[in-house]
Amino acid sequence: MIISGRVIKVQDNISTDHIIPGRYFHLRSDLKKLSEHTLEDVVENFYEKAKNGVILVGGSNFGIGSSREHAPIVLKMSGVKAVVAKSFARIFFRNAINIGLPVIIVDTSKIFDGDDITIDLEKGVLRERRDSYKLNFPPLDIRIQSIIDEGGIVNYIKKHGDISFEM
Repeated sequence: MIISGRVIKVQDNISTDHIIPGRYFHLRSDLKKLSEHTLEDVVENFYEKAKNGVILVGGSNFGIGSSREHAPIVLKMSGVKAVVAKSFARIFFRNAINIGLPVIIVDTSKIFDGDDITIDLEKGVLRERRDSYKLNFPPLDIRIQSIIDEGGIVNYIKKHGDISFEM
């Protein structure tokens, strides 16, 4: 799978409370409405900027905090095609994969807000459109890639009947 898009870059330690401000959590049963408030305290007009598809780039500890499974859902619903960060909170990482949102671990210090990048998940390559940089990362495990390709674990199970993988 190849993903391309414009970068919106955020700082280190983006928590699930940053992704979904607590004052809107009462909207959790209306994910469309909730997604309109994604990262609004971090990036001005994030929803408007992201709705046509972006790649969100963070620093260390992306997705820390409480285990809100809604966090990766609203990112995806708001137009985020993939999240790239130096490191992720483990539960956010798993929740993102479970809903089919690609998460890439790579040094993000060379990536800047507004860059146009392409990510080749199978080859493990992130490249800036004008080739000003190329970053390599370990390709996703074939099982994780399969779940992402199907749009998440629920879709994977619906199509394949279970989550067993032949290696």
